[in-house]
Amino acid sequence: MIAVNIEKGDLTMDMSEEKKDEVALLLNKVPEVTIFFWIIKILCTTVGETAADYLNRNIGLGLSVTTYIMSALLVVMLLAQFKTKKYIAPVYWTAVVFISVVGTLITDNLTDNLGVPLLASTIVFAIALAVTFALWYRSEKTLSIHSIRTPKREAFYWAAILFTFALGTAVGDLIAEHYAIGYLPSFIIFSIVIALIGIEWRIFKFSSVLAFWAVYILTRPLGASFGDFLSQPINAGGLGLGATVTSFIFLFLILAFVTYLIVTKKDVAVNHT
Repeated sequence: MIAVNIEKGDLTMDMSEEKKDEVALLLNKVPEVTIFFWIIKILCTTVGETAADYLNRNIGLGLSVTTYIMSALLVVMLLAQFKTKKYIAPVYWTAVVFISVVGTLITDNLTDNLGVPLLASTIVFAIALAVTFALWYRSEKTLSIHSIRTPKREAFYWAAILFTFALGTAVGDLIAEHYAIGYLPSFIIFSIVIALIGIEWRIFKFSSVLAFWAVYILTRPLGASFGDFLSQPINAGGLGLGATVTSFIFLFLILAFVTYLIVTKKDVAVNHT
């Protein structure tokens, strides 16, 4: 007999430990970390950069109006995500797309509207993310995304995600633009650092939780650098595809991959015990 209180994330049951693990995993609100997770995440980070530019400049909404609209849509999607009883790919990844755009806009507002230096933004968001992780760990004794099955843990999770996108935007712009390294070289640098983290995790048994969050942060400037490389004018170091074309290409790819996951269920969590 099983009694499950989804609202409070409580599980009351009379069953084997193995069965308990299976039920708990079904309640996890985030996808399994596979190659598809990272592909879609990078695509979302690219869209976060180019879609913000598209709405702000190409459509002409302006930075402030774009921020208000996208923030409102993000709130709607997060409410939908919190109301779900388990991981649902379209809801989850739509929320990630919007949080990617909003994270970009937060940094852009600080830089363009308030004149905050990118180095200062980087430091502030790094501290905010560290505090979020500290509070999360103090409360839940874990930072693992394999246990996001209570409202409190989900709140910590999405707060951390928002700060990773804002921090990643600041770091990417700081390196590519402020230090004039360029978009493609920045993309290569972030790719190398991510590869090194992967090697350390694989060979030297680096903490999987720490490795996950380090890569999650770095894939933001990685995707943003690649998006800028594709969209920015040739005289600015890009390929000149423009924010419109780049945004729609990557949105289409996100839709294709999420549709594939809906059909195959390859992103549904498995037992990690």
